[in-house]
Amino acid sequence: MTAPVYLDHHATTPVDPRVLARMLPWFTEQFGNPHSVDHAYGWAAEEAIEAGRREVAALIQADPREIIFTSGATEANNLALRGLAPALAAAGRWEIIASPLEHPCVMACLAALAADGFTVRFLTVGAAGLVDPTEVARLIGPATGLVTIMAANHEIGTVQPIEQIGRLARAAGALFHVDAAQAAGKIPLALAGIDLMTLSAHKLYGPKGIGALVIRRPVRSMVTPLILGGGQEQGLRSGTVPVPLAVGFGAAAALAMAEMAGEAVRLARLRDRLLDRLRAAGLPLQLHGDPVRRLAGNLNFRIGDVDAEAIIQRVRDRVALSSGAACASAQRTPSPVLRAIGLGEIEALAALRIGLGRGTREADIDVAATALIEACRDLGT
Repeated sequence: MTAPVYLDHHATTPVDPRVLARMLPWFTEQFGNPHSVDHAYGWAAEEAIEAGRREVAALIQADPREIIFTSGATEANNLALRGLAPALAAAGRWEIIASPLEHPCVMACLAALAADGFTVRFLTVGAAGLVDPTEVARLIGPATGLVTIMAANHEIGTVQPIEQIGRLARAAGALFHVDAAQAAGKIPLALAGIDLMTLSAHKLYGPKGIGALVIRRPVRSMVTPLILGGGQEQGLRSGTVPVPLAVGFGAAAALAMAEMAGEAVRLARLRDRLLDRLRAAGLPLQLHGDPVRRLAGNLNFRIGDVDAEAIIQRVRDRVALSSGAACASAQRTPSPVLRAIGLGEIEALAALRIGLGRGTREADIDVAATALIEACRDLGT
């Protein structure tokens, strides 16, 4: 049986074979504990981790010492938001500004902080899902301790003006956190102007189980660790760092940096090919998110008010796509991201999310287009 075309690269990406090749020796031949300081096995493992750290840092123009490895983006976001809470409270800065489009793990952290006494102020976004820096400037004040805005959205692909927002936060004396899990390796990023940045390996063709919180060195002392133990990762994240995963993260970051520009052009061309095919078939397609400021491989749209799950059921043998974020799509409730950009419940439940990736080819696009058109015809669209 032929596997369905995979168009859900926002949920996860396959490990690139070149990344896997770098990782494999560290599972068996070179198995040392990187925190064993008395022999060559530990020294080799430690150097492998530091090499991976340097490659991840290069992707976002950071100092390698600013990279704190975690188990993934969820832990990194928790460490950033909950880890900063004691320092913000001590400084009397009890206000946090956020967009309503953040990942569920960020939203859960914000809810927990609100329960602890923080005031969370959510920005408004229009149909494009863009944060307006002028609203940030209006809301930010002396009580604001943190601004948290994701770089690129995990559902609608909208890319935020984080450079402008970072300047506003810095001018107000507030810290700026950016969840870059979806953006890293797809668009150019730099730590300059950002105090904390969240990364994830499995979103850029690296292994699952590792991510990073990037913390500017002047901010490091403000972060309280959430996991206590042996004091690894500069005391901010205890636990043995998994050498194969750190090596894989570094290899994936290096590949992404080298291939990013060309891949963005290729994916945009494939994305437009799919849109053109669907529109040429006369389907009543409505694109969600900004038509220009979006990740090259992202499409989020609805076809009339046809329920997304009805379409997915009809194409699942040929195409793997989703109706929203992987952590929430099984719940069959309207996406908070789509509701925030103005969609009603029925419209939000009609949304399809497509993520093109490194393995996507023109033939895959044509298979997907044909399957979607046939499904919509079957459903009377």
